[in-house]
Amino acid sequence: MSPQQDASEPELAGLTLGDPLDQRVHNPVDVPPRDNEWSLPEGFAWVFHGQGNPGLVRPVIISDGFSLGRSELDKLYQFLESDYPFISELRRRGRDVILLGYNERTAAIQTNARAATAAILRADAEKLGGERLVVGGFSMGGLVTRYALAELESQRIDHQTGTYFSFDTPHRGATIPVGVQAFSYFIPFPGNAFARQMDSPAARQMLWQHYDKDTGKIGVAPERRQLLDELARLGGWPRIPRLLGVANGRGDGVGLPEVRPGETALRVERIYPGTTFYTQAQGDDVTAAYLNRRFPKAEKTITTNGFPEVDGAPGGTLHTYRILADALEKAGGTVDLRHPDICFVPTVSAVSVRDIGRQEDLYVNVDGLPPDESDLDDFLCSSTTTTHTAVTGELGGWLVDRLAY
Repeated sequence: MSPQQDASEPELAGLTLGDPLDQRVHNPVDVPPRDNEWSLPEGFAWVFHGQGNPGLVRPVIISDGFSLGRSELDKLYQFLESDYPFISELRRRGRDVILLGYNERTAAIQTNARAATAAILRADAEKLGGERLVVGGFSMGGLVTRYALAELESQRIDHQTGTYFSFDTPHRGATIPVGVQAFSYFIPFPGNAFARQMDSPAARQMLWQHYDKDTGKIGVAPERRQLLDELARLGGWPRIPRLLGVANGRGDGVGLPEVRPGETALRVERIYPGTTFYTQAQGDDVTAAYLNRRFPKAEKTITTNGFPEVDGAPGGTLHTYRILADALEKAGGTVDLRHPDICFVPTVSAVSVRDIGRQEDLYVNVDGLPPDESDLDDFLCSSTTTTHTAVTGELGGWLVDRLAY
């Protein structure tokens, strides 16, 4: 190996911040044979009839969320049965479950909404009797189905949906540290999977603040502004169904007290030597990350202005720095990992009560607010901080009781 090759930094092949929806399966179960499979524009769906149902009688459409590549509905099924038997409980109570997947999960929300719209209209056409649909999704899937229902209403098309639900959906945005975003482009392999994920249409729409790889500027991506404008023109939300939501974060304003602002979250040596990521602190000209590589030689300091303390905020968590540390170790680095998990979808975003940008809003005691401050008709926050989209008995049971009435 030449000295130049020996000095080059590894690609960290396969690194992405994958959604727990297709990664965390604690208790593997057998996926039963599906009763039908639908091919849809921009996606597909698997249909599982409810207990004793001769066909589609009481359909529940459950949308997949954000990750790189095509939906893997077998993994989604297993995930939704892992900690709490979410699908089994719905089916036991006579609900037909339709798992909705996408050809590319990082596509724009408007693009994947075509699959959601097609699934809604097909379920309407095939269902037996007059039961209204339940439609919603996990993580970004809640945004896709929200957009689809609102668009159908704007077109005066009867979607025949009685209940909409979202599970830790980033209605007001999600947060991935801007230093981590910048690092995806710092890897000296253009088009690596991590960079493709961070620069995807869905990431640009979902993230509260996005790092632009071309300008190095940090702010609201144009794609997010366009989505918010389009949603506003559609009325923001579907108005016919009842709107339900759950948050994996706590509702009492308590986040992750161990994640103190301005501390080292992760430092690496041997490869990308000295690269350090810090937990987000308030203020201006705050160092979020120092990035260094040997070849091609480069270093960069990522700073923020006016950010709240998002990493330790109340919300559903992601193993952000654990995933990054594991990839760096696998590639030969030595890591000092101090904060493996940080906030990904703030509670105030998941239950749509406040925007993320101000410290006092981000840490507000949601449980103490008047219920009508939320855009949802009813919601539940987790009593403890849990991983993003984790279907605990508390959250899963609450939601099933309201979807399978």
